[in-house]
Amino acid sequence: MRTIHRRFFNAALTAVAATCIFASLPAQAGQRLDQIMQTKTLRVGTPGDYRPFAIKTDAGYSGHDIDVIEAMAKEMGVKIEWVPTTWPNLMPDLKANKYDVAVGGITRNVARIGQANMLPGYAPFGKVALVRKADKDKFQTPESLNQTSVRVIKNPGGTNETYVLQNLTSAQVSTHDKNAEIPALIAEGKGDVMITETYEALHYAHAEPRLHAAFLEKPLTPVNMLGFLFPSDDADYARVLRFTWEQIDNRGGLKAAAGKWLK
Repeated sequence: MRTIHRRFFNAALTAVAATCIFASLPAQAGQRLDQIMQTKTLRVGTPGDYRPFAIKTDAGYSGHDIDVIEAMAKEMGVKIEWVPTTWPNLMPDLKANKYDVAVGGITRNVARIGQANMLPGYAPFGKVALVRKADKDKFQTPESLNQTSVRVIKNPGGTNETYVLQNLTSAQVSTHDKNAEIPALIAEGKGDVMITETYEALHYAHAEPRLHAAFLEKPLTPVNMLGFLFPSDDADYARVLRFTWEQIDNRGGLKAAAGKWLK
């Protein structure tokens, strides 16, 4: 009889301990999605400085990612609240719950996917160099970029900065906080090289006749893809976001956005 009582007592302790553990855990599936649906608001963070994916002007936001996330918000029946951020603060702001999803040309990589979720990849690209057209013959190899005479201007906080710091250690490297202003600095001769991705380089090379997109045929890095970044704290929200992305894709929304912005 004592053995039976002891078993019941041990089982009761186990149940109480489990209850305490679960009670101490933060709310899981459903909380973020519930908040979005109750407020009818999707908070979207973006640096807004990366053409042609997301750029902020006096007229508001525009670009490939802007079109896609607006279509997703409409499908979800919510409005968008834009939340400005920066590349250095992209992940810290996400973790601080300042927005529900981040867009604007965000590279998919292990470092990011290890801390958050990302939607399926789109717009395959490689790292390339934006240089002056008059200097294009100087920059034919990766080694030609890494010279003491070469002035590289980088934007802080993203994968382009990471590439520069890891690979262009001999070059003269300076930092400019506003990514969208760097191409003009290169065109004006205030720098020689901007490391960026395929689509941004193509955009500025087409828009500014003094600029040239180098290494398009043989990018400086293996091909990668971009993706929308969002928190991993709500399984229901993740499922709805992925389903909405698929719906937009199946209806031709991704193809239409690519046709408009990624030429």
